[in-house]
Amino acid sequence: MRIIYFILGWVFFALGAIGVLLPVVPTTPFMLLALWAFARSSERFHDWLYKHRFFGPPLQMWNKYRVIPLAAKIMSVSFMSISFVYMMFFSPVGIILKVIIAILMIYGAWFILTRPSNPPKHDSVAEL
Repeated sequence: MRIIYFILGWVFFALGAIGVLLPVVPTTPFMLLALWAFARSSERFHDWLYKHRFFGPPLQMWNKYRVIPLAAKIMSVSFMSISFVYMMFFSPVGIILKVIIAILMIYGAWFILTRPSNPPKHDSVAEL
C-alpha cells in the first residue's frame, strides 16, 4: 500500500509543479496532496517537500494556521469565474451539469475566501 501512496505523492507533486508554469493548474492543493501521500509512504520525501525552499512555506502556513495567501485567493476565484463564464457560453454541456458545477465552484470560492490570508499576530505580552 505504501508504494501506491508513494506513486500518488509523485503524481501530485508533478501536477503541482506543472501548476507553477500553468496558471490554470493550482499548485498548493496538489502539493498538499503530495505531502499527505508522502506522509503515508516516505518520511524522507515528506520532510523534503515540507522543508522545500519554494514549496515548503505555503505548506507550512497551511499546516500551522490554515492560511491561504491573498494572491492565491484572487487567482483561484478569478480563474474559477473565468472558467464558469466560458463554460456557460461556449460549452455544450447541459444546464443541469452547469448548475452542479456552479454550486461546486461557489462552495470552492466560499471555502477559499473564508480562510485567513495571514497568520495570526502573536501578542508578545500574552506569550510571556
